[in-house]
Amino acid sequence: MPRSAAATSTGRATGPTTLGELLDRGRAQGHLSLSELRDAFTRSGIDSAQARSILRELAEAGVRLATETENTGAEAPEMTANTTTTSRTRTTARRTKGAAKSATTTRTGAKSAASAGGAAVLAGHAKAAGGGRGRARAERVAAVDERWAPGEAELDVLADDLEAADEVTAVDAPAGAVDGAVTDGTVTDAVAEDDVVAEDVADDAGDAEDLDDDTSVMGDSVHTYLKSIGRRTLLTAEQEVDLAKRIEAGLYAEYKLENEPGLSEEDRADLEWIAEDGRRAKDHMLEANLRLVVSVAKKYTDRGMSLLDVVQEGNLGLIRAVEKFDYTKGYKFSTYAMWWIRQAIQRGFADSARTIRLPVHVLEMLSKLSRVERDMHQQLGREPTPEELAAVLDKTPDQIEELLRTSRQPISLDSTIGEDGETRIGDLIEDVDSPEASEVVDRQLLAAQLREVLDNLSPREAKIMSLRFGLLDGKPHTLDEIGKRLGLTRERIRQLEKESLSKLRHPSNTRPLLDWAS
Repeated sequence: MPRSAAATSTGRATGPTTLGELLDRGRAQGHLSLSELRDAFTRSGIDSAQARSILRELAEAGVRLATETENTGAEAPEMTANTTTTSRTRTTARRTKGAAKSATTTRTGAKSAASAGGAAVLAGHAKAAGGGRGRARAERVAAVDERWAPGEAELDVLADDLEAADEVTAVDAPAGAVDGAVTDGTVTDAVAEDDVVAEDVADDAGDAEDLDDDTSVMGDSVHTYLKSIGRRTLLTAEQEVDLAKRIEAGLYAEYKLENEPGLSEEDRADLEWIAEDGRRAKDHMLEANLRLVVSVAKKYTDRGMSLLDVVQEGNLGLIRAVEKFDYTKGYKFSTYAMWWIRQAIQRGFADSARTIRLPVHVLEMLSKLSRVERDMHQQLGREPTPEELAAVLDKTPDQIEELLRTSRQPISLDSTIGEDGETRIGDLIEDVDSPEASEVVDRQLLAAQLREVLDNLSPREAKIMSLRFGLLDGKPHTLDEIGKRLGLTRERIRQLEKESLSKLRHPSNTRPLLDWAS
């Protein structure tokens, strides 16, 4: 049962004086005072790194941290179900703790509803806690489909999800709206006080984790991301099951909204709330397991992609795992999600890591080949031959050599080499398609000789010969094409071509071209 700051203060009066005893007491009773923890850190000379480690261990152990109220003797009068009020505005609760002592919110209603038996009552408290329709709405939500209603929730998980709303209007709740939150005529927990505790825990835990942030520059995006996800509390097995139930209920509610257009407005509103609650549960499970993705992604950082890119691919697999997780199998979510995360990362490498994309089965074979080659190198003390690798992998030596060629990473021709760094790789590679310098010179000399020979013909005859044999643009033209260009008939062009060739065959014109004919 959550404890208020007042309860924590009472425990401190008889608390131990050493840090070890304080931590033992916190683990035993499930809560500690932040100010008391700070004093113990100061007395024991704990530095920032040790403080972060201790806070992380306390969070994983489920120990709650609470602030102490300044005027415990001036607390507001005892609240009953008839005097319950709601104040969920965080800044107000933080600045006016005395007023917060006399307030309750829908969070208290949500906690008691969950413990009383199901998210159907939670729907009524969380969405209409202050109105007289709360119980009726809860009954309608339960009547939509009892089979898909989420099960009993862990109180803190539900409370944290309900805090996702940015603003909540303060209302007065009648006695019947929060009867589950009343024990022996008194409210068990004031949510405004609980909100102050939650925010102080977040703030002070962040201060303890970042004791040296004032003197450091958080310019590293990887470091910033890892610190941000490190503040999320890990889930217990019970919390995972509860979130999975809420996600399943939300998915079913979305299905009914899409496929049953004849629903009443009230049932549609209830289903929309269940669907939204499922989305909140999905976000909660995703954020609580982001560290699992990082732990897997660190093993793939040397394969051509940055850590953040690998984490992003793994997060896609995590989303898929959250959507398909079956809590009825009895396994932890991390066991199930690990496969999806690895699969998403491997697909990401197949699509993005290489300049030339390779099929997934080829990448798997390359991975297996690399592993076998590494093992054989350790056993033989030398590089294994393609024949030895082929015998182990049940492949032919030619297939092994082809895989080895495929495994090579392409490099840019603009990459520089040498000590000066000014020589490009492209400058050292021969272009087999470019002609040699001697060929270029010969072509230029031949063209000059042909122009000298054509000068012995008339301009019209020289143009006809140039077009006919492609001396101008490298493309030979037909008699019809030449005739249309010069405005002559096909037969006249043939006669002029015959006369031109007869002139060119004269020994005085052919002598300069004999060297090119040999």
